[in-house]
Amino acid sequence: MSHIVYSKTYTTPRRPFEKERLDNELKLIGEFGLRNKREVWRVKYTLAKIRKAARELLTLDDKDPRRLFEGNAILRRLVRIGVLDENRMKLDYVLGLKTEDFLERRLQTQDFKLGLAKSIHHARVLIRQKHIRVRKQVVNIPSYIVRLDAQKHIDIAINSAYGSGREGRVKRKRLRAGAGGDNDE
Repeated sequence: MSHIVYSKTYTTPRRPFEKERLDNELKLIGEFGLRNKREVWRVKYTLAKIRKAARELLTLDDKDPRRLFEGNAILRRLVRIGVLDENRMKLDYVLGLKTEDFLERRLQTQDFKLGLAKSIHHARVLIRQKHIRVRKQVVNIPSYIVRLDAQKHIDIAINSAYGSGREGRVKRKRLRAGAGGDNDE
C-alpha cells in the first residue's frame, strides 16, 4: 500500500469568480492544452514557492553565505530546466518569471513545438499512449518538465506504432482481413 502525500501541490484562488483571472486561466488552458484549472494552479503554486524563496533571499545581505548558496541553487535549477536564461542569472530576474515560462517547458508543449504532433491536444494523447520518449525512457506524463539538455532527445518511442514498432491494432486487423479475403477466392 502506498503512503499518503500530505504536501499540497496547488492552491485554489482566493476569489473564485474574478472575471479577469478566469479569462486568463482559460486562455492558458487553451494555449497549452491543459486538462483543467488545477494544472494551471499547480504551476502557479510552484512559481509562487520559487518567487517566495527568492524574495526571502533578496532581503538578506549580498555576501550572506545562505543567500549565496541557496540563491545559486535556485538559479542553477531554473537555468537547467530552461526557464531562466544563463545571462540572466540574478535573483531579481526570478521575480519576473511568468506562469507561461514554466508551461512552455512541459513535455506536451515541447512535443508540439518539435512537430511530433499535429496539435497541442494530439501531443497530449501521444504522450499518454506511450508514443514519446525522452532519451531512452518512455515518458507518459504530459506535465513532465523537460530539461535543456534533454530537449534534443525527445523522440518517438522505439516500440511505438508511429516509430519502427509493430503496426497498430486496426492496421493488423485490416491486413488479416485483406490476406484472408485473398485466400478465399
